[in-house]
Amino acid sequence: MDPGVARQMWRVLEPYHAVTYFSEDSRRAFSDVGLRGFWMGYFAGRAAPMGAVGPGAVTATFFGFRHSMVARALPDAWTFASVSDVLTARIRGVDRALRGLLGDAVHDPALAEAAGLARAAAEAGERAGRPIYAGNADLPWPAEAHLMLWQAATMLREHRGDGHVVALTAAGVDGCESHVSLVAAGALSRQVLQPNRGWTDDEWEAATARLWDRGWLGEDGLVSEDGLAARHEIERHTDELALGPWQALGDARTERLAELVTPAVRLIVDGGAFPVPNPIGVPSS
Repeated sequence: MDPGVARQMWRVLEPYHAVTYFSEDSRRAFSDVGLRGFWMGYFAGRAAPMGAVGPGAVTATFFGFRHSMVARALPDAWTFASVSDVLTARIRGVDRALRGLLGDAVHDPALAEAAGLARAAAEAGERAGRPIYAGNADLPWPAEAHLMLWQAATMLREHRGDGHVVALTAAGVDGCESHVSLVAAGALSRQVLQPNRGWTDDEWEAATARLWDRGWLGEDGLVSEDGLAARHEIERHTDELALGPWQALGDARTERLAELVTPAVRLIVDGGAFPVPNPIGVPSS
């Protein structure tokens, strides 16, 4: 199987997962259990499958965030809401958001078929070395098809994300450098990315200098040919590490899943629950 399939399926499924970040229902659900502000909800909600972890573990596993930014939310979040409360709020917010966005499609047999296929792929992932994926893999499966699909999409994106951290660290790239490289390559703007990851101007400029010293940036601050080659290798490595679940599912069933889930994802994007541009870096189509 072409490793590019893993990237294609990430792009297909990511908006379905991301309602937990961008929908008002999800934000309200976290607020209702006592979490204060968007970032406390984000860090606690995404980290909760790993337990009541602190900022060090989240900085390591989420990778791209400045430690002090994480530390403003954790471990304080766990004094406002337990892990169980946060996990309940997470699925409750997603349920409300998806029901509002998908309408009657939550009962569509096509969505149920998609959920079954996505679950089969998600369960085929390897836990070792994949802390966020492994935490989500230990959670019980929701019975409703639209939530089963969301849980599977979440597991698959975290499986890929854990592998991406492996690829970045193997290439000697740190969290700030990874984002400077994204901006230099034109994938996102600095105005969108830097404040959403917490890096100071001094840290951003220092990371820029390090990439320039490696020959990854040109004099104009844009990515160089060497930088493009390095980025390509990191993304190739990420795709290879993410391919296992899709190999297990097989070409035909993977293509079928993409076909089935695309109408639901289009409703999510059209409903405004997946903004473009976004700090995740996934386009709308």
